[in-house]
Amino acid sequence: MSETVKVLIVDDSAVVRQTLTQVLSSDPKIEVLGSAADPFAAAAKLREFVPDVITLDVEMPRMDGLTFLRKIMSQHPIPVVICSSLAEERSETAIKALEYGAVDIIQKPRLGSKQFLEESRTLICDAVKAAAKAKVKPLPPAHKIEPKRTADVVLAKPTGKAMVQTTEKVVVIGASTGGTEALRVFLESLPPDTPGIVIVQHMPENFTAAFARRLDGICQISVKEAADNDSVIRGRALIAPGNRHLLLKRSGARYYVELKDGQLVSRHRPSVDVLFRSTARYAGKNAVGVIMTGMGDDGARGMLEMKEGGAHTIAQDEATSVVFGMPAEAIKRGGVDRVMPLEAIAGAVLRECSA
Repeated sequence: MSETVKVLIVDDSAVVRQTLTQVLSSDPKIEVLGSAADPFAAAAKLREFVPDVITLDVEMPRMDGLTFLRKIMSQHPIPVVICSSLAEERSETAIKALEYGAVDIIQKPRLGSKQFLEESRTLICDAVKAAAKAKVKPLPPAHKIEPKRTADVVLAKPTGKAMVQTTEKVVVIGASTGGTEALRVFLESLPPDTPGIVIVQHMPENFTAAFARRLDGICQISVKEAADNDSVIRGRALIAPGNRHLLLKRSGARYYVELKDGQLVSRHRPSVDVLFRSTARYAGKNAVGVIMTGMGDDGARGMLEMKEGGAHTIAQDEATSVVFGMPAEAIKRGGVDRVMPLEAIAGAVLRECSA
């Protein structure tokens, strides 16, 4: 990859193409090589040059973005960032894009909204620069979705013994770019009686509910978008809603979550640092923390606070990370006990929780 990230913009709206060009070109480390109104025009551009990153709309004439994405990822993988207005509706489509190999999803610039444009400028540029560092692979065969199991298998009932104060472990996870696939691999490996899990995955507002539903359909544990005051119980993972901070709290022997608005932390809401700090305060040595693939340093400070509070901490290794940013920063700060490949993390978490 060259010193500047070279981008191809694919969107049927001329105004959006122009706006994205202006936004991305404002970053000296990004160069917009060109734009295309639909996948056919984009394919013609790709015969002229190969960009480092493609920004791609989903709803377009002649060929939809998902079909084009599948063709790219199966024939000549290039990092793709979905730039979509589907955050408010039909977000299942955008989640499908992540399954097809898209690196990230960002909100399409809201035309006429200067405030939104200014607030999202850094996030859009960061998403494109992170995508340029992603290690993309050819699209694998479609993932087989197993039938939904009964409620008794998916969600184990908490017992009185399991809820005794100081004996129940809680698992907290932070992830960003590449995290949707990493979380799928991790959560699918867990048995129905896994200790309660709380997750912050950087994702736009209203995408997290669809993401949680998709995971819930393929995992032995229950997965849901977190709601205020949800209990953290065995056999369930709670995912922070987009645009809300998620805190772990404790009342006696009961762990639960609290949703909050507020300022961006480490340029994110939800922030991994917020979740990890609250875990350090309310769970201490009863917690296991995991930081996964992602750009930036969100979670690095909070993970160190967790380790200092007695928690066991794990970072995904560079070889299996799409972007080795967040784990690397946590390691650099001294907040990580163990570094390991993605496929080994579930087993390590279960062993630590049963110790």
